[in-house]
Amino acid sequence: MSEHGRMLINGEWKGSVTGTSGTNVIEVRAPYDGRLIGVIPEAGVEDVSAAAAAAETAFRKARLSPHERYEILANTSHLLTAQSEEITRILAEEAGKPIRDARIEVSRAAQTFLISAEEAKRIHGDGIPVEASRGSENRMAFTIRVPVGAVCAISPFNFPLNLVAHKVGPAIAAGNTVVLKPSSLTPFSAIRLGEVMIKTGLPPGHLNILFGPGKSVGEPLLTDPRFALYTFTGSPSVGRHLREAIGLRRVILELGSNSATLVHRDADIPKAAQASVRAGFAYAGQVCISLQRVLLHRDIAANFLDLFIPAVERLRLGNPLDEKTDVGPMITEEAAIRAEEWIKEALSGGARLLTGGSRKGNMVSPTVLTHVGRGMRVVCHEVFAPVVTIQEYSTIEEAIGMVNDSEYGLQAGIFTSDITTAFKVAREVQVGGVMVNDTSMYRADLMPYGGVKSSGIGREGPRYAIEEMTDLKTVVFNL
Repeated sequence: MSEHGRMLINGEWKGSVTGTSGTNVIEVRAPYDGRLIGVIPEAGVEDVSAAAAAAETAFRKARLSPHERYEILANTSHLLTAQSEEITRILAEEAGKPIRDARIEVSRAAQTFLISAEEAKRIHGDGIPVEASRGSENRMAFTIRVPVGAVCAISPFNFPLNLVAHKVGPAIAAGNTVVLKPSSLTPFSAIRLGEVMIKTGLPPGHLNILFGPGKSVGEPLLTDPRFALYTFTGSPSVGRHLREAIGLRRVILELGSNSATLVHRDADIPKAAQASVRAGFAYAGQVCISLQRVLLHRDIAANFLDLFIPAVERLRLGNPLDEKTDVGPMITEEAAIRAEEWIKEALSGGARLLTGGSRKGNMVSPTVLTHVGRGMRVVCHEVFAPVVTIQEYSTIEEAIGMVNDSEYGLQAGIFTSDITTAFKVAREVQVGGVMVNDTSMYRADLMPYGGVKSSGIGREGPRYAIEEMTDLKTVVFNL
Protein backbone atom coordinates (compact mmCIF):
# COMPACT_ATOMS: atom_id res chain seq x y z
CA MET A 1 0.00 0.00 0.00
CA SER A 2 1.24 3.48 -0.81
CA GLU A 3 1.36 6.11 1.90
CA HIS A 4 -0.98 9.09 1.94
CA GLY A 5 0.80 12.13 3.32
CA ARG A 6 -0.84 15.19 4.84
CA MET A 7 0.10 18.80 5.37
CA LEU A 8 0.57 20.05 8.92
CA ILE A 9 -1.18 23.36 9.57
CA ASN A 10 -1.73 24.73 13.08
CA GLY A 11 -1.27 21.34 14.69
CA GLU A 12 -3.65 19.44 12.40
CA TRP A 13 -2.87 17.04 9.59
CA LYS A 14 -5.02 17.81 6.58
CA GLY A 15 -5.23 17.36 2.84
CA SER A 16 -6.15 20.96 2.12
CA VAL A 17 -7.34 23.91 4.13
CA THR A 18 -10.16 24.36 1.66
CA GLY A 19 -11.33 20.78 2.12
CA THR A 20 -12.25 20.46 -1.54
CA SER A 21 -12.28 17.05 -3.15
CA GLY A 22 -10.38 18.39 -6.13
CA THR A 23 -7.13 18.99 -4.26
CA ASN A 24 -4.14 18.23 -6.48
CA VAL A 25 -1.92 15.41 -5.33
CA ILE A 26 1.76 14.76 -6.00
CA GLU A 27 3.02 11.23 -6.56
CA VAL A 28 6.19 10.25 -4.76
CA ARG A 29 8.16 7.47 -6.46
CA ALA A 30 11.25 5.51 -5.42
CA PRO A 31 14.25 6.69 -7.47
CA TYR A 32 15.64 3.16 -7.72
CA ASP A 33 12.72 1.33 -9.35
CA GLY A 34 10.01 3.95 -9.91
CA ARG A 35 7.69 2.26 -7.44
CA LEU A 36 4.91 4.47 -6.09
CA ILE A 37 5.73 5.20 -2.44
CA GLY A 38 2.77 7.45 -1.78
CA VAL A 39 0.97 10.68 -2.55
CA ILE A 40 0.95 14.07 -0.88
CA PRO A 41 -1.39 17.04 -1.29
CA GLU A 42 -0.24 20.06 -3.24
CA ALA A 43 -0.81 23.17 -1.16
CA GLY A 44 -2.88 26.02 -2.52
CA VAL A 45 -2.69 29.73 -1.82
CA GLU A 46 -5.18 29.31 1.02
CA ASP A 47 -2.98 26.67 2.62
CA VAL A 48 0.07 28.94 2.46
CA SER A 49 -1.88 31.78 4.05
CA ALA A 50 -3.26 29.51 6.77
CA ALA A 51 0.20 28.15 7.62
CA ALA A 52 1.74 31.64 7.74
CA ALA A 53 -1.13 32.85 9.95
CA ALA A 54 -0.69 29.87 12.27
CA ALA A 55 3.05 30.52 12.59
CA GLU A 56 2.55 34.24 13.23
CA THR A 57 -0.19 33.66 15.80
CA ALA A 58 1.82 31.00 17.62
CA PHE A 59 4.81 33.34 17.76
CA ARG A 60 2.75 36.17 19.23
CA LYS A 61 0.53 34.20 21.61
CA ALA A 62 2.25 30.91 22.48
CA ARG A 63 5.89 31.74 23.18
CA LEU A 64 8.02 28.91 24.53
CA SER A 65 10.53 29.46 27.32
CA PRO A 66 14.12 28.33 26.80
CA HIS A 67 13.68 25.27 29.01
CA GLU A 68 10.52 24.29 27.10
CA ARG A 69 12.39 24.61 23.80
CA TYR A 70 15.21 22.50 25.25
CA GLU A 71 12.86 19.73 26.36
CA ILE A 72 10.98 19.61 23.04
CA LEU A 73 14.16 19.50 20.96
CA ALA A 74 15.94 17.02 23.23
CA ASN A 75 12.91 14.73 23.17
CA THR A 76 12.78 15.05 19.38
CA SER A 77 16.36 13.81 19.30
CA HIS A 78 15.53 10.87 21.56
CA LEU A 79 12.47 9.86 19.52
CA LEU A 80 14.39 10.05 16.25
CA THR A 81 16.98 7.72 17.74
CA ALA A 82 14.28 5.35 19.00
CA GLN A 83 12.68 5.23 15.52
CA SER A 84 15.99 5.18 13.70
CA GLU A 85 15.58 2.02 11.62
CA GLU A 86 12.07 2.89 10.47
CA ILE A 87 13.09 6.41 9.44
CA THR A 88 16.24 5.03 7.81
CA ARG A 89 14.09 2.92 5.52
CA ILE A 90 11.92 5.93 4.64
CA LEU A 91 15.06 7.87 3.59
CA ALA A 92 16.45 4.98 1.59
CA GLU A 93 13.19 4.52 -0.30
CA GLU A 94 12.20 8.12 -1.03
CA ALA A 95 15.69 9.57 -1.60
CA GLY A 96 17.37 6.48 -3.07
CA LYS A 97 20.08 6.90 -0.45
CA PRO A 98 22.11 3.77 0.32
CA ILE A 99 20.76 2.43 3.58
CA ARG A 100 24.10 2.72 5.39
CA ASP A 101 24.24 6.42 4.49
CA ALA A 102 20.57 6.85 5.41
CA ARG A 103 21.29 5.39 8.83
CA ILE A 104 24.08 7.93 9.31
CA GLU A 105 21.76 10.76 8.30
CA VAL A 106 19.16 9.80 10.91
CA SER A 107 21.88 9.69 13.56
CA ARG A 108 23.16 13.10 12.47
CA ALA A 109 19.67 14.59 12.51
CA ALA A 110 19.16 13.37 16.06
CA GLN A 111 22.47 14.98 16.99
CA THR A 112 21.49 18.24 15.26
CA PHE A 113 18.33 18.43 17.34
CA LEU A 114 20.26 17.65 20.52
CA ILE A 115 22.82 20.36 19.74
CA SER A 116 19.94 22.77 19.04
CA ALA A 117 18.38 21.82 22.38
CA GLU A 118 21.59 22.62 24.24
CA GLU A 119 21.99 25.92 22.39
CA ALA A 120 18.45 26.94 23.41
CA LYS A 121 19.80 27.26 26.98
CA ARG A 122 22.84 29.32 25.96
CA ILE A 123 21.35 32.26 24.06
CA HIS A 124 22.76 35.35 25.71
CA GLY A 125 23.88 38.91 25.22
CA ASP A 126 26.83 40.93 26.49
CA GLY A 127 27.50 43.80 28.81
CA ILE A 128 28.40 47.08 27.10
CA PRO A 129 30.66 49.49 29.06
CA VAL A 130 28.82 52.65 27.98
CA GLU A 131 29.89 54.30 31.23
CA ALA A 132 33.33 54.61 29.63
CA SER A 133 31.88 57.20 27.24
CA ARG A 134 31.92 60.82 28.40
CA GLY A 135 28.45 61.82 29.54
CA SER A 136 27.32 58.20 30.14
CA GLU A 137 28.87 57.71 33.59
CA ASN A 138 25.48 56.94 35.18
CA ARG A 139 24.33 54.46 32.57
CA MET A 140 24.50 50.66 32.29
CA ALA A 141 23.93 48.76 29.05
CA PHE A 142 23.71 45.21 27.79
CA THR A 143 22.43 43.30 24.78
CA ILE A 144 19.85 40.54 24.55
CA ARG A 145 18.97 38.27 21.64
CA VAL A 146 15.31 38.04 20.67
CA PRO A 147 13.64 35.73 18.12
CA VAL A 148 12.85 37.26 14.74
CA GLY A 149 9.37 35.71 14.34
CA ALA A 150 7.97 33.34 11.73
CA VAL A 151 10.60 31.54 9.65
CA CYS A 152 10.04 30.09 6.19
CA ALA A 153 12.28 27.04 5.63
CA ILE A 154 12.70 25.54 2.17
CA SER A 155 14.75 22.33 2.07
CA PRO A 156 16.09 20.07 -0.71
CA PHE A 157 15.88 16.35 -1.46
CA ASN A 158 19.45 15.27 -0.83
CA PHE A 159 19.42 15.35 2.99
CA PRO A 160 15.66 15.37 3.56
CA LEU A 161 15.93 14.87 7.32
CA ASN A 162 19.19 16.43 8.47
CA LEU A 163 18.93 19.61 6.40
CA VAL A 164 15.39 20.03 7.72
CA ALA A 165 16.83 19.53 11.21
CA HIS A 166 19.39 22.28 10.53
CA LYS A 167 16.55 24.69 9.75
CA VAL A 168 13.83 23.65 12.18
CA GLY A 169 16.04 22.86 15.19
CA PRO A 170 17.78 26.26 15.48
CA ALA A 171 14.58 28.16 14.58
CA ILE A 172 12.65 26.53 17.44
CA ALA A 173 15.67 26.84 19.76
CA ALA A 174 15.76 30.59 19.07
CA GLY A 175 12.06 30.95 19.95
CA ASN A 176 10.76 31.30 16.40
CA THR A 177 7.97 29.44 14.60
CA VAL A 178 8.36 27.68 11.26
CA VAL A 179 6.60 26.99 7.98
CA LEU A 180 8.55 24.23 6.27
CA LYS A 181 8.38 23.40 2.56
CA PRO A 182 10.42 20.23 2.05
CA SER A 183 11.16 18.81 -1.36
CA SER A 184 8.12 17.12 -2.87
CA LEU A 185 10.48 14.35 -4.02
CA THR A 186 11.27 13.39 -0.42
CA PRO A 187 8.36 14.45 1.81
CA PHE A 188 7.76 11.48 4.09
CA SER A 189 10.81 11.96 6.31
CA ALA A 190 9.60 15.51 7.00
CA ILE A 191 6.12 14.21 7.76
CA ARG A 192 7.58 11.71 10.21
CA LEU A 193 9.58 14.51 11.85
CA GLY A 194 6.38 16.53 12.24
CA GLU A 195 4.70 13.57 13.91
CA VAL A 196 7.67 13.18 16.25
CA MET A 197 7.70 16.85 17.25
CA ILE A 198 3.96 16.85 17.97
CA LYS A 199 4.55 13.90 20.31
CA THR A 200 7.17 15.93 22.17
CA GLY A 201 4.59 18.61 22.99
CA LEU A 202 5.38 21.22 20.36
CA PRO A 203 2.32 23.51 20.42
CA PRO A 204 0.15 24.03 17.32
CA GLY A 205 1.50 26.52 14.81
CA HIS A 206 5.13 26.24 15.85
CA LEU A 207 5.86 23.86 12.95
CA ASN A 208 3.75 23.81 9.80
CA ILE A 209 4.54 21.67 6.74
CA LEU A 210 3.43 22.37 3.16
CA PHE A 211 4.17 20.65 -0.14
CA GLY A 212 4.22 21.83 -3.71
CA PRO A 213 6.28 23.36 -6.53
CA GLY A 214 7.94 26.73 -6.46
CA LYS A 215 5.44 28.45 -8.73
CA SER A 216 2.27 27.56 -6.82
CA VAL A 217 3.66 27.30 -3.27
CA GLY A 218 7.11 28.88 -3.21
CA GLU A 219 6.04 32.20 -4.69
CA PRO A 220 3.16 32.78 -2.22
CA LEU A 221 5.60 31.98 0.59
CA LEU A 222 8.06 34.57 -0.70
CA THR A 223 5.45 37.31 -0.97
CA ASP A 224 3.79 36.69 2.40
CA PRO A 225 4.80 39.59 4.66
CA ARG A 226 4.38 37.56 7.85
CA PHE A 227 7.75 35.84 7.43
CA ALA A 228 10.69 37.58 9.08
CA LEU A 229 13.39 35.23 7.79
CA TYR A 230 13.89 32.70 5.00
CA THR A 231 16.30 29.78 5.13
CA PHE A 232 16.82 28.00 1.82
CA THR A 233 19.07 25.29 0.42
CA GLY A 234 19.06 24.82 -3.34
CA SER A 235 20.30 26.20 -6.63
CA PRO A 236 21.95 29.62 -7.06
CA SER A 237 19.31 30.73 -9.58
CA VAL A 238 16.46 30.09 -7.16
CA GLY A 239 18.47 31.58 -4.30
CA ARG A 240 19.02 34.79 -6.23
CA HIS A 241 15.32 35.00 -7.07
CA LEU A 242 14.42 34.44 -3.42
CA ARG A 243 16.86 37.16 -2.31
CA GLU A 244 15.39 39.64 -4.78
CA ALA A 245 11.80 38.77 -3.89
CA ILE A 246 11.97 39.17 -0.11
CA GLY A 247 13.49 42.63 0.02
CA LEU A 248 15.03 43.67 3.35
CA ARG A 249 13.98 40.58 5.27
CA ARG A 250 16.57 38.18 6.68
CA VAL A 251 17.87 35.25 4.65
CA ILE A 252 20.18 32.25 5.01
CA LEU A 253 21.11 30.77 1.62
CA GLU A 254 23.11 27.60 0.98
CA LEU A 255 23.47 27.37 -2.79
CA GLY A 256 25.89 24.60 -3.58
CA SER A 257 29.40 24.36 -4.97
CA ASN A 258 31.85 22.62 -7.29
CA SER A 259 34.15 21.82 -4.40
CA ALA A 260 37.85 21.16 -4.89
CA THR A 261 40.42 19.22 -2.89
CA LEU A 262 44.18 19.64 -3.37
CA VAL A 263 46.55 16.70 -3.00
CA HIS A 264 50.01 18.22 -2.63
CA ARG A 265 53.36 16.57 -3.38
CA ASP A 266 54.01 15.85 0.34
CA ALA A 267 50.57 14.36 1.07
CA ASP A 268 49.73 10.95 2.48
CA ILE A 269 48.64 9.59 -0.92
CA PRO A 270 46.79 6.44 0.25
CA LYS A 271 44.85 8.48 2.82
CA ALA A 272 43.96 11.12 0.23
CA ALA A 273 42.90 8.56 -2.38
CA GLN A 274 40.71 6.64 0.03
CA ALA A 275 39.02 9.78 1.36
CA SER A 276 38.45 11.09 -2.17
CA VAL A 277 36.54 7.97 -3.23
CA ARG A 278 34.02 8.47 -0.45
CA ALA A 279 33.83 12.24 -0.94
CA GLY A 280 33.30 12.06 -4.69
CA PHE A 281 30.66 9.36 -4.89
CA ALA A 282 28.70 9.23 -1.64
CA TYR A 283 24.97 9.49 -2.40
CA ALA A 284 25.80 9.48 -6.11
CA GLY A 285 27.56 12.84 -5.76
CA GLN A 286 24.32 14.58 -4.76
CA VAL A 287 25.93 16.44 -1.86
CA CYS A 288 26.56 20.19 -1.83
CA ILE A 289 30.15 19.69 -0.64
CA SER A 290 30.75 16.58 -2.75
CA LEU A 291 34.30 16.41 -4.12
CA GLN A 292 33.92 17.45 -7.74
CA ARG A 293 37.42 18.72 -8.57
CA VAL A 294 40.54 16.81 -7.50
CA LEU A 295 43.67 18.93 -8.01
CA LEU A 296 46.86 16.84 -8.02
CA HIS A 297 50.46 17.96 -7.86
CA ARG A 298 52.15 16.66 -11.01
CA ASP A 299 54.77 14.75 -9.01
CA ILE A 300 52.21 12.49 -7.33
CA ALA A 301 49.34 12.44 -9.87
CA ALA A 302 50.16 8.98 -11.27
CA ASN A 303 50.55 7.43 -7.80
CA PHE A 304 47.23 8.91 -6.66
CA LEU A 305 45.35 7.67 -9.72
CA ASP A 306 46.86 4.19 -9.36
CA LEU A 307 45.09 3.96 -6.00
CA PHE A 308 42.02 6.06 -6.73
CA ILE A 309 40.72 4.52 -9.97
CA PRO A 310 40.68 0.86 -8.80
CA ALA A 311 38.94 1.93 -5.59
CA VAL A 312 36.28 3.79 -7.59
CA GLU A 313 35.77 0.73 -9.78
CA ARG A 314 35.22 -1.42 -6.68
CA LEU A 315 32.22 0.68 -5.62
CA ARG A 316 29.03 -1.35 -5.73
CA LEU A 317 26.00 0.15 -7.50
CA GLY A 318 22.53 -1.07 -6.76
CA ASN A 319 19.42 -1.11 -4.63
CA PRO A 320 19.70 1.43 -1.81
CA LEU A 321 17.98 -1.02 0.55
CA ASP A 322 20.86 -3.47 0.11
CA GLU A 323 23.42 -3.13 2.90
CA LYS A 324 26.22 -3.79 0.39
CA THR A 325 25.31 -0.90 -1.94
CA ASP A 326 27.80 1.97 -2.08
CA VAL A 327 26.19 4.08 -4.82
CA GLY A 328 22.48 4.22 -5.47
CA PRO A 329 20.37 6.03 -8.07
CA MET A 330 20.18 9.71 -8.79
CA ILE A 331 17.00 11.34 -7.58
CA THR A 332 15.30 11.44 -11.02
CA GLU A 333 16.01 10.17 -14.51
CA GLU A 334 16.10 13.79 -15.70
CA ALA A 335 18.99 14.44 -13.30
CA ALA A 336 20.79 11.34 -14.55
CA ILE A 337 20.29 12.34 -18.19
CA ARG A 338 21.70 15.79 -17.46
CA ALA A 339 24.80 14.23 -15.88
CA GLU A 340 25.22 11.93 -18.88
CA GLU A 341 24.97 14.90 -21.25
CA TRP A 342 27.61 16.84 -19.32
CA ILE A 343 29.96 13.84 -19.43
CA LYS A 344 29.49 13.45 -23.19
CA GLU A 345 29.99 17.17 -23.69
CA ALA A 346 33.30 17.02 -21.80
CA LEU A 347 34.49 14.01 -23.81
CA SER A 348 33.62 15.72 -27.09
CA GLY A 349 35.63 18.72 -25.90
CA GLY A 350 38.79 16.67 -25.33
CA ALA A 351 38.34 15.21 -21.84
CA ARG A 352 39.54 11.67 -21.23
CA LEU A 353 37.42 9.05 -19.48
CA LEU A 354 39.32 7.10 -16.82
CA THR A 355 36.36 5.08 -15.60
CA GLY A 356 32.55 5.07 -15.65
CA GLY A 357 30.57 7.27 -17.99
CA SER A 358 27.54 5.01 -18.46
CA ARG A 359 23.89 5.48 -17.48
CA LYS A 360 20.95 3.13 -17.09
CA GLY A 361 17.74 4.81 -16.01
CA ASN A 362 18.49 6.77 -12.84
CA MET A 363 21.81 4.98 -12.31
CA VAL A 364 25.01 6.75 -13.38
CA SER A 365 28.23 4.81 -12.93
CA PRO A 366 30.96 6.53 -10.86
CA THR A 367 32.82 8.59 -13.44
CA VAL A 368 36.32 10.08 -13.42
CA LEU A 369 37.43 12.51 -16.12
CA THR A 370 40.87 13.95 -16.80
CA HIS A 371 42.25 16.42 -19.36
CA VAL A 372 39.30 18.67 -18.60
CA GLY A 373 39.12 22.36 -19.47
CA ARG A 374 38.17 25.13 -17.07
CA GLY A 375 35.14 26.08 -19.20
CA MET A 376 33.60 22.60 -19.22
CA ARG A 377 30.37 22.35 -17.24
CA VAL A 378 31.69 19.34 -15.29
CA VAL A 379 34.36 21.70 -13.96
CA CYS A 380 32.90 25.18 -13.68
CA HIS A 381 29.31 24.34 -12.67
CA GLU A 382 27.88 22.10 -9.97
CA VAL A 383 27.50 18.67 -11.55
CA PHE A 384 25.65 17.16 -8.52
CA ALA A 385 26.24 13.65 -9.81
CA PRO A 386 28.81 10.84 -9.39
CA VAL A 387 31.37 12.67 -11.55
CA VAL A 388 34.87 13.67 -10.43
CA THR A 389 37.33 15.65 -12.55
CA ILE A 390 41.11 15.45 -12.29
CA GLN A 391 43.39 18.44 -12.89
CA GLU A 392 47.13 18.78 -12.30
CA TYR A 393 49.22 21.70 -11.03
CA SER A 394 52.88 22.53 -10.49
CA THR A 395 52.90 25.05 -7.63
CA ILE A 396 50.67 25.68 -4.65
CA GLU A 397 50.00 29.18 -5.96
CA GLU A 398 48.72 27.70 -9.21
CA ALA A 399 46.49 25.28 -7.26
CA ILE A 400 45.01 28.06 -5.13
CA GLY A 401 44.23 30.00 -8.30
CA MET A 402 42.46 26.95 -9.73
CA VAL A 403 40.31 26.57 -6.60
CA ASN A 404 39.40 30.24 -6.70
CA ASP A 405 38.61 30.15 -10.42
CA SER A 406 34.98 29.42 -9.64
CA GLU A 407 31.75 31.30 -9.05
CA TYR A 408 31.33 29.12 -5.95
CA GLY A 409 33.09 29.07 -2.60
CA LEU A 410 31.58 26.62 -0.15
CA GLN A 411 34.35 24.31 1.11
CA ALA A 412 37.73 23.00 -0.01
CA GLY A 413 40.24 20.41 1.16
CA ILE A 414 44.03 20.18 1.21
CA PHE A 415 46.20 17.11 1.85
CA THR A 416 49.72 18.08 2.89
CA SER A 417 52.30 17.36 5.60
CA ASP A 418 53.61 20.95 5.52
CA ILE A 419 51.95 23.28 8.04
CA THR A 420 53.06 26.33 6.05
CA THR A 421 51.30 25.04 2.94
CA ALA A 422 48.19 24.25 4.99
CA PHE A 423 48.06 27.79 6.41
CA LYS A 424 48.68 29.36 3.03
CA VAL A 425 45.74 27.47 1.53
CA ALA A 426 43.56 28.24 4.54
CA ARG A 427 44.25 31.96 4.20
CA GLU A 428 44.04 32.32 0.43
CA VAL A 429 41.32 30.05 -0.92
CA GLN A 430 37.99 31.83 -1.27
CA VAL A 431 35.65 29.44 0.52
CA GLY A 432 33.64 29.24 3.71
CA GLY A 433 35.55 26.26 5.11
CA VAL A 434 38.97 24.66 4.58
CA MET A 435 39.55 21.03 5.59
CA VAL A 436 43.22 20.17 6.18
CA ASN A 437 44.16 16.55 5.48
CA ASP A 438 40.57 15.89 4.57
CA THR A 439 38.32 16.49 1.59
CA SER A 440 35.82 19.25 0.97
CA MET A 441 33.01 16.93 2.10
CA TYR A 442 33.78 16.94 5.83
CA ARG A 443 31.08 18.49 7.97
CA ALA A 444 30.33 18.24 11.68
CA ASP A 445 26.82 19.37 12.50
CA LEU A 446 27.89 21.74 15.27
CA MET A 447 30.36 23.71 13.15
CA PRO A 448 29.55 26.85 11.12
CA TYR A 449 28.64 25.85 7.59
CA GLY A 450 28.17 28.11 4.60
CA GLY A 451 30.00 29.74 1.75
CA VAL A 452 30.98 32.86 -0.14
CA LYS A 453 30.33 34.09 -3.67
CA SER A 454 27.51 32.10 -5.33
CA SER A 455 27.60 29.48 -2.60
CA GLY A 456 25.37 31.56 -0.39
CA ILE A 457 24.80 33.95 2.49
CA GLY A 458 24.84 33.23 6.22
CA ARG A 459 25.81 30.16 8.21
CA GLU A 460 24.16 26.98 9.38
CA GLY A 461 25.18 24.91 12.42
CA PRO A 462 22.81 25.39 15.40
CA ARG A 463 24.79 28.00 17.34
CA TYR A 464 25.53 30.05 14.22
CA ALA A 465 22.05 29.67 12.72
CA ILE A 466 20.55 30.90 16.01
CA GLU A 467 22.63 34.07 15.67
CA GLU A 468 21.15 34.53 12.18
CA MET A 469 17.63 33.79 13.48
CA THR A 470 17.68 36.29 16.35
CA ASP A 471 17.86 40.07 16.57
CA LEU A 472 20.44 41.77 18.78
CA LYS A 473 18.68 44.30 21.00
CA THR A 474 20.52 46.90 23.10
CA VAL A 475 19.13 47.86 26.51
CA VAL A 476 20.42 50.98 28.31
CA PHE A 477 19.56 51.98 31.89
CA ASN A 478 19.93 55.63 32.97
CA LEU A 479 20.51 55.21 36.70
